[in-house]
Amino acid sequence: MVKVFVGGFPLDMEEMQLAMLFAPHGDISTLKIVRDKKTRICKGYAFIEMVDRAGAENAVEALDGTMFAGKTLTVNINEEPAVKPSIASSFNSYGRQPVYQKVQRLGTEVKKKRPRRVI
Repeated sequence: MVKVFVGGFPLDMEEMQLAMLFAPHGDISTLKIVRDKKTRICKGYAFIEMVDRAGAENAVEALDGTMFAGKTLTVNINEEPAVKPSIASSFNSYGRQPVYQKVQRLGTEVKKKRPRRVI
């Protein structure tokens, strides 16, 4: 799977239109148009996972810099950054997780947490 970034398309574009634009270049696994959480309005960019790298490269070559509905598309292969080892793993050399427990003062009761409201 190769993740492709697509930006600069019109805000009223739907998933099917974007899928039809990329389908001739390779098989699409997933397509996610990024939208505002509250208003659900498109932010103008999306991520597409393509099945193979050759299809993703074909899409980048064919669609990057092209005009679509009066806007210039930006299409790039999204390279995942290398995962850095965490500092906590170097302190925990024995492979055990540290044990934490809540400590209370002598003669006081532990406050019970209220359950979250389910909406």
